[in-house]
Amino acid sequence: MSGEATEFTPGDTGPVGSDADVRRIGSSDLSAYPVALGGAVFGWTLPSGRSTDILDRFVELGGSLVETADSYSSGMSEQIIGKWMRERGNRDNVILATKVGRHAENPGLSRQSILGAVEASLERLQTDHIDLLYFHADDLSVSLEESLSTVETLIQAGKVRFIGASNFTADRLLEARIAAGTGLPRFEAVALEYSLLRRDIVEGNIALMAQAQGMSVMPYFVLANGFLGRHRNIKSFNPSDTRARRAAQHGGRHGTHVLRILDNIAMTHGVDISTVALAWVLARPGVGIPSVGVESLRELEALMHAPEVQLSRHQLAELDKASADHTRNWLPTRSKA
Repeated sequence: MSGEATEFTPGDTGPVGSDADVRRIGSSDLSAYPVALGGAVFGWTLPSGRSTDILDRFVELGGSLVETADSYSSGMSEQIIGKWMRERGNRDNVILATKVGRHAENPGLSRQSILGAVEASLERLQTDHIDLLYFHADDLSVSLEESLSTVETLIQAGKVRFIGASNFTADRLLEARIAAGTGLPRFEAVALEYSLLRRDIVEGNIALMAQAQGMSVMPYFVLANGFLGRHRNIKSFNPSDTRARRAAQHGGRHGTHVLRILDNIAMTHGVDISTVALAWVLARPGVGIPSVGVESLRELEALMHAPEVQLSRHQLAELDKASADHTRNWLPTRSKA
């Protein structure tokens, strides 16, 4: 479907295209629409009521994977999601992912911390199990065998179904694979920053490792902290606005050039530049289900249509060239055309 326009009117009702792929997470039995809703802003920049509105709309549009962490807003994000699931009675229709390891009350990945963190998360989320439990960040003070054996206990108890790693190095993923060979739980997913303006973390050893192990790469910050979305024309910002400050870091010549290419492609498809930026991520090898953080229904609706946008080989090549750093060796793009 090369160069054809994908019409999208903000505020359209009903689920997005039914022919969009449903993606499986690693070798698990978890599969979901290819866009996950991140809960980092729930209870932080978004109050409970607006967070609930976005959760409702996400499900209406066909989404099911909701991601959060015990440290987001000191647990408030989990509380908001838990209250929403209880009031809607929709727990069975939600794939729930959360992260442990960074909450002040249960820091790190020791057995004691993981057990305490999971129990606290289950209470805040008002559920008896977590579908996908991430280690939020590596903890080099604890052996992976201890962390993985603790999760094995939780899996056997029915409190956790599958596990993933967030911000792990390729070396530690290899170590985890070796440990899994002894019968310990294996990582089904790895969450990493990945966007047109930050390709180096994923592309290379991490991507090769994930593909070799059958893990799904689960990107976050896919809009470069919002620079490829709501902060695209940022010239000044409030220093207290963390998201705007991070987005402003991309405001140089390189970021401006990428925005220009995105603009041209977005006009061809009749969608937002954020939709095209996410469509590019979805086309990359090994990418599973990217997570998006939004602050409005308009942002959410634009991003939920990304899996329907069929970028041509020429458009993908343009974006690759515009975003590439010539000091890196990129993997080939998986084209939908």
